Amino acid sequence: MKKFLQEFKEFALKVNVMDLAIGVIIGAAFGNIVTAFTEDIINPFIAGIGGAEFGFKIKIYGGQYILLGDFLTAVINFIIMAFCIFLMMKAVNKLMSLGKKKQEEAAPATKTCPFCKTDINIEATRCPNCTSVLEEN
Repeated sequence: MKKFLQEFKEFALKVNVMDLAIGVIIGAAFGNIVTAFTEDIINPFIAGIGGAEFGFKIKIYGGQYILLGDFLTAVINFIIMAFCIFLMMKAVNKLMSLGKKKQEEAAPATKTCPFCKTDINIEATRCPNCTSVLEEN
Protein backbone atom coordinates (compact mmCIF):
# COMPACT_ATOMS: atom_id res chain seq x y z
CA MET A 1 0.00 0.00 0.00
CA LYS A 2 2.89 2.34 0.79
CA LYS A 3 4.40 1.82 -2.67
CA PHE A 4 1.00 2.53 -4.26
CA LEU A 5 0.70 5.82 -2.36
CA GLN A 6 4.27 6.74 -3.33
CA GLU A 7 3.49 6.09 -7.02
CA PHE A 8 0.30 8.14 -6.77
CA LYS A 9 2.23 11.01 -5.14
CA GLU A 10 4.83 10.95 -7.95
CA PHE A 11 2.04 10.93 -10.56
CA ALA A 12 0.04 13.73 -8.95
CA LEU A 13 3.05 15.98 -8.53
CA LYS A 14 4.30 15.68 -12.08
CA VAL A 15 4.36 19.01 -13.87
CA ASN A 16 1.98 17.99 -16.67
CA VAL A 17 -0.67 16.79 -14.18
CA MET A 18 -0.45 20.06 -12.27
CA ASP A 19 -0.65 22.00 -15.54
CA LEU A 20 -3.74 20.03 -16.49
CA ALA A 21 -5.39 20.75 -13.13
CA ILE A 22 -4.64 24.45 -13.44
CA GLY A 23 -5.97 24.44 -17.00
CA VAL A 24 -9.23 22.80 -15.92
CA ILE A 25 -9.74 25.32 -13.10
CA ILE A 26 -8.99 28.30 -15.33
CA GLY A 27 -11.15 26.80 -18.10
CA ALA A 28 -14.10 26.45 -15.73
CA ALA A 29 -13.71 30.05 -14.58
CA PHE A 30 -13.42 31.24 -18.18
CA GLY A 31 -16.53 29.21 -19.05
CA ASN A 32 -18.44 31.05 -16.34
CA ILE A 33 -17.29 34.39 -17.76
CA VAL A 34 -18.41 33.40 -21.26
CA THR A 35 -21.77 32.18 -19.94
CA ALA A 36 -22.34 35.44 -18.09
CA PHE A 37 -21.30 37.41 -21.20
CA THR A 38 -23.76 35.46 -23.34
CA GLU A 39 -26.68 35.60 -20.92
CA ASP A 40 -26.19 39.18 -19.71
CA ILE A 41 -24.96 40.96 -22.86
CA ILE A 42 -25.49 38.92 -26.04
CA ASN A 43 -29.01 37.60 -25.29
CA PRO A 44 -30.48 41.00 -24.31
CA PHE A 45 -28.79 42.58 -27.33
CA ILE A 46 -30.34 39.99 -29.68
CA ALA A 47 -33.71 40.36 -27.96
CA GLY A 48 -33.47 44.16 -28.29
CA ILE A 49 -32.73 43.99 -32.01
CA GLY A 50 -35.18 41.26 -32.88
CA GLY A 51 -37.86 42.34 -30.45
CA ALA A 52 -38.32 38.78 -29.23
CA GLU A 53 -37.52 37.24 -25.90
CA PHE A 54 -34.47 35.03 -26.25
CA GLY A 55 -35.35 32.62 -23.44
CA PHE A 56 -38.43 31.23 -25.18
CA LYS A 57 -39.95 27.82 -24.58
CA ILE A 58 -41.91 25.46 -26.76
CA LYS A 59 -44.67 23.73 -24.84
CA ILE A 60 -45.09 20.03 -25.46
CA TYR A 61 -47.31 17.48 -23.72
CA GLY A 62 -48.04 17.39 -19.99
CA GLY A 63 -46.60 20.74 -19.00
CA GLN A 64 -43.17 19.88 -20.40
CA TYR A 65 -41.20 22.47 -22.34
CA ILE A 66 -38.40 22.48 -24.85
CA LEU A 67 -36.08 25.26 -23.71
CA LEU A 68 -34.97 26.48 -27.10
CA GLY A 69 -33.53 29.72 -25.73
CA ASP A 70 -31.29 27.82 -23.31
CA PHE A 71 -30.08 25.60 -26.14
CA LEU A 72 -29.26 28.60 -28.32
CA THR A 73 -27.42 30.18 -25.39
CA ALA A 74 -25.33 27.01 -25.01
CA VAL A 75 -24.54 27.03 -28.75
CA ILE A 76 -23.44 30.67 -28.58
CA ASN A 77 -21.33 29.87 -25.49
CA PHE A 78 -19.66 27.03 -27.37
CA ILE A 79 -18.89 29.20 -30.40
CA ILE A 80 -17.41 31.94 -28.22
CA MET A 81 -15.31 29.43 -26.24
CA ALA A 82 -14.08 27.71 -29.41
CA PHE A 83 -13.13 31.05 -30.95
CA CYS A 84 -11.28 32.15 -27.81
CA ILE A 85 -9.39 28.84 -27.61
CA PHE A 86 -8.51 29.19 -31.31
CA LEU A 87 -7.12 32.69 -30.69
CA MET A 88 -5.18 31.56 -27.63
CA MET A 89 -3.63 28.61 -29.50
CA LYS A 90 -2.72 30.90 -32.38
CA ALA A 91 -0.98 33.26 -29.94
CA VAL A 92 0.83 30.40 -28.18
CA ASN A 93 2.03 28.97 -31.51
CA LYS A 94 3.25 32.42 -32.55
CA LEU A 95 5.14 32.84 -29.27
CA MET A 96 6.67 29.37 -29.59
CA SER A 97 7.88 30.11 -33.10
CA LEU A 98 9.54 33.40 -32.08
CA GLY A 99 12.24 31.61 -30.08
CA LYS A 100 13.10 29.20 -32.85
CA LYS A 101 15.52 30.20 -35.56
CA LYS A 102 15.08 28.87 -39.03
CA GLN A 103 17.53 26.07 -39.53
CA GLU A 104 19.50 26.33 -42.70
CA GLU A 105 19.97 23.20 -44.72
CA ALA A 106 23.28 21.61 -43.86
CA ALA A 107 25.75 21.29 -46.68
CA PRO A 108 25.87 17.75 -48.01
CA ALA A 109 28.48 15.62 -46.27
CA THR A 110 28.76 13.07 -49.07
CA LYS A 111 28.98 12.92 -52.83
CA THR A 112 28.55 10.10 -55.30
CA CYS A 113 31.55 8.58 -57.01
CA PRO A 114 31.02 8.95 -60.79
CA PHE A 115 32.66 5.59 -61.45
CA CYS A 116 31.25 3.15 -58.88
CA LYS A 117 28.22 5.22 -57.79
CA THR A 118 28.83 4.79 -54.05
CA ASP A 119 28.55 7.57 -51.49
CA ILE A 120 31.87 8.97 -50.31
CA ASN A 121 33.05 11.88 -48.18
CA ILE A 122 32.61 15.26 -49.86
CA GLU A 123 36.30 16.11 -49.37
CA ALA A 124 37.65 12.85 -50.82
CA THR A 125 39.99 13.13 -53.83
CA ARG A 126 40.09 9.37 -54.39
CA CYS A 127 37.22 6.89 -54.05
CA PRO A 128 37.92 4.44 -51.19
CA ASN A 129 35.85 1.75 -52.93
CA CYS A 130 37.11 1.75 -56.51
CA THR A 131 40.27 3.85 -55.94
CA SER A 132 39.41 6.14 -58.85
CA VAL A 133 40.92 9.61 -58.80
CA LEU A 134 38.13 12.18 -58.50
CA GLU A 135 38.26 15.52 -60.26
CA GLU A 136 37.91 18.67 -58.17
CA ASN A 137 34.65 20.56 -58.90
